[in-house]
Formats: sequence, structure tokens, C-alpha cells
Amino acid sequence: MIFNNPAQQSPKQLLQLTEHRSYPIPQGRWWVMAQTWQRLLFAHYPIPVATLRPMIPPELEIDTWDGTAWIGIVPFRMTGVRLRGLPPVPFTHTFPELNVRTYVVKDGIAGVWFFSLDAANPLAVFTARRWFHLPYYHADMTISEQGDNIQYHSYRSHRGATKGVFVGSYRPTGSVQDYAPDSHERWLTERYALYAANKRGKLYRGDIQHQLWSVQPAEANIEQNSIVAASGIALPDTKPLLHYVHHIDVITWALKAL
Repeated sequence: MIFNNPAQQSPKQLLQLTEHRSYPIPQGRWWVMAQTWQRLLFAHYPIPVATLRPMIPPELEIDTWDGTAWIGIVPFRMTGVRLRGLPPVPFTHTFPELNVRTYVVKDGIAGVWFFSLDAANPLAVFTARRWFHLPYYHADMTISEQGDNIQYHSYRSHRGATKGVFVGSYRPTGSVQDYAPDSHERWLTERYALYAANKRGKLYRGDIQHQLWSVQPAEANIEQNSIVAASGIALPDTKPLLHYVHHIDVITWALKAL
């Protein structure tokens, strides 16, 4: 499969690539972390708004497409993780990660709400739970490549957490698509903020920046999937919408209290 994705982008270049964004990058604040996401699968399922409403802070509006909310399962490899001005830390900057998410809006800014984030990096899990108020969990994970086919295994091992498993394989089935700005594909992927809440319910927003997603159609063979059920959500008995991204470079800002 030919991956006609853009070349790697430096933070300086990313700060200049803003025409695709729905709102400006943060002003008067420095970005704090850079990272690259590789070999992503987006597996999206429709879900009733009423199912998710009790699980999301009331200050956040659940974003919908034609009145329906969506759950996304996103396995990928995180690499090149580094703080601003520092090189990547050896042995800790590359690891698999698996996200379960939906889409929300506050003050006109569309973003992501995470139900869970599993990672094979204890330091990342500790840091994200403590400083970013995100529901990260330890997991035993592997990601491997055989040609254009990605093999992915994730078994949650976090003490005291509900077990969750995701096992499967996926691959792109076509080249990067030029989806229209008002397309469902762009709606599902183009988000430049995340929302989180601390244990007292205080809400935060984290801003991110990357180039436009280079989205390809995909196919997947999902053999085991209890990762969404671990958050108390039952998936519909429908086939997911599947998309693939080979890599994308990202910079992030510190959380901002709302």
C-alpha cells in the first residue's frame, strides 16, 4: 500500500499550518510537549446521546452527527514523546496506546472526551493521571507490522481497574482521501482540543495542533473487543466506520482551567 502522507513536520512548521483549524492556536502560551502518532486505526460506532449523557460532565455538550453521538476506538503507536526544549527520554518515548473517546463541545470549541486511554508505559500513565486528569490505565500491549498489516494486542493490567481487551489487525485499503471540510470523515477526526475533569469535577481543556489528518479508508479484523464495555458502554451490533492514518506529528499545550 502506498502511503502518500506528508513529510514529518517540526513544531515550528506545525505552528504555521493553521488554515485547516476551526479555531486559532492558543495565543500567549507556549506549547509544552511534542510527539508523533503512528499506525492509527479509527473505528467509529454510532451511539445514542442518552447512553453517554450520564457519563459526561453537564457543562459539555455532546457533539453529534445527524443527531447521533459516536464512540471511537483508536489503537496506535506513540513515539518521539518529548518536553519542549528536551530530547526524547530513552526507553520511554515509544509505546502503544489505545483510546476510547467521544466528541463534545464547549464555548463553540469542539473536542474529545476520553473514556479510557490504555498505554504500555508506566511513566506516561502516572504523569497523565496526575497532571492531565485523564483516565489512563496500565496495559500489556504489542503492535507489530507485516507489510501494510498492523497487528495489535492490548490487555489492561491496571490494579483495581475493570479489565479490557482489544485484539485485532487492520490495514489501509486505499490512498489518502481529500474529504470535504463538511464531510462525516472530517467531523470524526478533526478535533484540536481535549476535555478532562479532576476528581472534584473541575473542567479543563487541553489544546493540540497538528496538520490536517491524512485519512485513508481501512479494513480491520477485530478478534476481541471489551475495551468499550470496560467503561460501561455497550456497542451497537453494527460494523464500525474504519479509517487509517500512517503518522501525524503533534504538539500540545498545558491544560487550561475552564
